[in-house]
This record gives sequence, structure tokens and C-alpha cells, in this order.
Amino acid sequence: MRTIITALGLAFALTMSAQTKQAYEKTALEEITADKFLAGGNAVDYDRLPRMALTPAPKGYEPFYISHYGRHGSRWLLNDRDYSAPITTLKDAKKAGVLTAVGEQTLAKLEEIQKMSKGHLGDLTPIGEQQHHGIAKRMVQNFPEIFKTPNLHIDARSTTSVRSILSMIAECEELAQANPTATIHNEANEANMAYMNAPKEGLQRMNEGKARPIQNEWGARMRDPHRLMTVLFSDQDWVYMNVMPAQLMGSLYDIATNQQSHDGDATLLDLFTPEELLRLWNGNNLYWYLNFANAPQTDNVMPWTHAPLLRNIIETADTVTQKQATLRFGHDTVVLPIIALMELGGMNCSIDNLEELDTYFRSYKAIPTACNVQLIFYRPKKGKAGDVLVKALLNENEVTMPVETDMFPYYKWSDVREFYLEKLKKQPKNPFPNMPQQAPQIPSHILQMMSGSQN
Repeated sequence: MRTIITALGLAFALTMSAQTKQAYEKTALEEITADKFLAGGNAVDYDRLPRMALTPAPKGYEPFYISHYGRHGSRWLLNDRDYSAPITTLKDAKKAGVLTAVGEQTLAKLEEIQKMSKGHLGDLTPIGEQQHHGIAKRMVQNFPEIFKTPNLHIDARSTTSVRSILSMIAECEELAQANPTATIHNEANEANMAYMNAPKEGLQRMNEGKARPIQNEWGARMRDPHRLMTVLFSDQDWVYMNVMPAQLMGSLYDIATNQQSHDGDATLLDLFTPEELLRLWNGNNLYWYLNFANAPQTDNVMPWTHAPLLRNIIETADTVTQKQATLRFGHDTVVLPIIALMELGGMNCSIDNLEELDTYFRSYKAIPTACNVQLIFYRPKKGKAGDVLVKALLNENEVTMPVETDMFPYYKWSDVREFYLEKLKKQPKNPFPNMPQQAPQIPSHILQMMSGSQN
């Protein structure tokens, strides 16, 4: 049987078990050395990652439905302190006369960035908007049988986050341009949040109780700011008395890696060696794994936080009677748990030895800005008989699903659906008492729009 390796280096013709570890071809250090911006982890520009050509539909089949969940695009950092804290430290050093020439240049760059950030904290950037236009344009190119359908119904929903809403709008603008006859329903409200971005009260308790001590120990061991301090400051005694080196290093890393959300200026990234960036990224990678993936250190329960979304995906697919699209827009804190829960492309890996984590799990592969999951459903063409098929795309690359198939990347939907429904029956007793366990019913007016003859 033919084995197909995607750009993620994760997909195999037969899906492996939930505990299987699928190693990447290159080391993280090799990848980050080749492109320093990859050290940004979940801040990585979606368009920096490769996309492989898609496998043609099986003979006699055509796509008829797409079910999607995507993160918002690139954004500004969330808090003013993210920008102001390192500026304050460097200004104090300048006043004391202990900034090096590189320190002076760094301060000037930080002040320039902070000035541009005013009024934009957490906002979608133009690059973030472009990412979503590109995703929608490729949807049309890859699946014209769906998106060129006359009077196509597109149900697009977002969390209440403005950057997610604007990401939804960007994709819908592109789809409307490609098909002026399409009917697009946009929605963003609290009623959908139970499955679009499930409440996190229990997750936060879990993070504090189990993940945070591991993160603190890891961070203290991984960050070595001493070389960087000699680059920025001429007096290390002053640094000892006035600077929190690890904290300053982390703040500069956050700003530097997020420049790919704007103009791609690597000036601040040049402050770091590839090895330092690897260590800083390792902290990012660990955080995402412990708090949102299938980590044994947090009892493998974090993917279950988004069981309501998986139920919604199945229930909505069950209503489909004509060519249509369901688009959902939200956050990386949803994408990572749902791809782990759905066991897509090895993203449900359970790693006991965290020293091996970056061999099997890399945040920049899974949840760059604008990351997305697309389930593409196929049916026999008119006059043909056969099962409904489905394939999964993670960031537009074909990945495995958790059932066997002899026609990867295509799977029988009946097998996939049964697997997920059986898995949902095994959901552990709710570790998050304040989190709803059922997705809300689909509104009747949406069901009415979904009904009708096939086209």
C-alpha cells in the first residue's frame, strides 16, 4: 500500500493508534536555523509553512460539503505591557549610561513598534487578513464543485472576538467574489460559544495545578539570557541589580517573533542565536502541549474541552442534503484540542518524556496564525453508487484520520462518524464542572436553508 508523506511529515496510509509517536524528518533546530521566525510557535505566519498538492478525488466522486474550523489570522500582541516592559528597562539603562550600541538600536526599534501598536492591541493585522483571503481563494481553487455552485449556502460563524469576526469576513468576501450567487449567513454571538470556544474555568485550574510547575521548571532550565545581556548592556553589575534577564529575554522574543505579523523585519530576531531561539520556542511548545494537547502530564484530558465542537461537526454534517459549506472561526486554543481529540495526523501523540517533545510535537506545525481544519466530504456523482467519503486537511495538508482505509487520504464517513461517536461515549467524567457538555441545537432557520434538493 502506498504511503504518502505530507509537508507536516505526519500522514501515513493507515492511521496509527492514539499513542503512536510520528517523528519529523528534520530537527527543530534545523528548521528554526533555516527560518528564525518559526521560533514564534503559535505566532508563526501561516504562509511561511509549505502546502502539498492535494490528491484527486476517487474516480466517480465529487466534493459536496466542507466543514471547517479556523483560527483568526496574525495579530498584534495583546497587552500594552508586552511592548512597554522591555522599553522601560532599556530606557533605565540608557539613563544610567550602560546601553551598548546594539542596546540603543534595540530600544529605538522597540519604541517604533510600540508607537505603531497604539490602539491596535490584539487586532488582526493586514497580514492576518491576507492569510484568510488566501485560504478562501484556495478553497475555491481546490473545490470548485462546491464553491462555484449556483445559490450555494455558506454558514459562517465566529466567536465574539473582533479579530475572529474580521477573519471570517475576509474569507467570506473572497467566497462572495468567486460566487456572487452564494447566500452567506454570518453569525457571532454568545449563544454559539459553548462549542465555538468552550469555557475554560476548569482548564485554568488544571493548568495551575499540574502544568504550571512543569512550565516553571522547564523555563528556568531552558532560558539562558547571559550572552544576550552582554550584547545589550555594557555593565553586568548594573544588570544584576536592575534587570530580570530571563523576563527581558522572553519579552524581546515575543516582540521579535511577532514581527512576522507585520512587515517581517528580523532586526530583533538577530539578537538571538538559533540555539537560544530553539530554547525559547521549546517553552512555547511545552505550554501548548501541556495545556491544550493530549499530554499525559495533564492526564490526557485537555482535548476533551472541545468535545462539544466535535459533536457540532457531526450533527451539522448529518443535516447536509445539498452542496454547502460550514465555516467556523475562533482560536488556537480550540484548534489544538480539536485536532488532538479527532486524532488528526498524529496530533494526539502522548509523550511521557518531555525531553523528546520537539521530536514529535511542534506548535508551529499545528497552530500557526490562521491555522485551520477542513473536512471535505465526497459523494458519488449523479447516477453512481457508493459510500460518502471524507478527507481531513490540517493547514491545507492531507492528514490521517483514526480509522483504517485503503485509499488514503479518503475515508468512509460512516467509519469515521462511528469512531467519533463511540469515542464521545467514553468521555471521562467531566473534569470541568462549569463547561457545557452538549453543543446547542442548530437553529431552525439554518436547518431550513440547509434543506432542499441536491445540486
